[in-house]
Amino acid sequence: MHRSGLIELEVVLAVANRLSFRAAARELGMSATAVSRIVASQETQLKVRLFNRSTRSVALTPAGERYIERIAPALAEIQRVSEEIATTSDTPTGTLRINAPQESVSLLYQPLIEVYLQRYPHMRLDITSESRMVDIVAEGYDAGIRLAESVPQDMIAVSLTPDIRMLVVATPEYFATHGTPQSPEDLLQHRSIGMRMSHGGIYHWELERHQQKFSLNIPPRIVLNEMQAIRRAVLSGVGIAFISEWFVQEDIAQGRLVSVLEEWCPSFGGLRLYYPGRRHVPPRLKAFIALAQELRDK
Repeated sequence: MHRSGLIELEVVLAVANRLSFRAAARELGMSATAVSRIVASQETQLKVRLFNRSTRSVALTPAGERYIERIAPALAEIQRVSEEIATTSDTPTGTLRINAPQESVSLLYQPLIEVYLQRYPHMRLDITSESRMVDIVAEGYDAGIRLAESVPQDMIAVSLTPDIRMLVVATPEYFATHGTPQSPEDLLQHRSIGMRMSHGGIYHWELERHQQKFSLNIPPRIVLNEMQAIRRAVLSGVGIAFISEWFVQEDIAQGRLVSVLEEWCPSFGGLRLYYPGRRHVPPRLKAFIALAQELRDK
């Protein structure tokens, strides 16, 4: 992390983001004892407890939540300005912090992330993968990655991938045994592999053709919350799945899976990198955006 001269605030924010003194210490390159001491010192100065601690967990107090809500955007701006002033050439340095959905990082690693690290050897990437939507400004991220439909309207968005589809797939052996669905209604007679959403509910399969829409709540035989796990389950013949084309296109091309009802699977916006609309975009983010556009246009 680039030091802004406000190390105490950086430590408090790191603990708040990670909800762990050890994880914050690793991020900052400090000892857990030093992190704990700095947090305790801040609490003494403020005369208020910022965190509730137990042997197993760390959680923000209501006062801590208010404190983080106010200092995080200000500290992020100070860090950006400090890095911009310290940069004497066009070569970006420091840490680029990105919040991304689970499993998207593996899709983007080659070539975007790999090339970025090779091209800018003084840069460090700090990528947090999670399903929940976060306020990237309040939590100190430079940018976020989400599907186009989930990008907040007040953010600037850059396309990282082409549009994508969810596909209905199963193995050839499964369809040979259980029959091939000819309409969305036929899916209700099949064994399904369900997807658990970040809010805890199970995803309803959404199919559409000629403005006719179906939202199907198919009782699942198994419920999983990761696309790669769903892919493995469908390849093993557990049932039929509704899965992102990104994860199964090679399996379909190789004949390991069969896609059906494709006319009911329209495309939607792919992954977008998004960031606040500021006058001064830090060099580290500018370089990442430029590389994403370069690779996308190849």
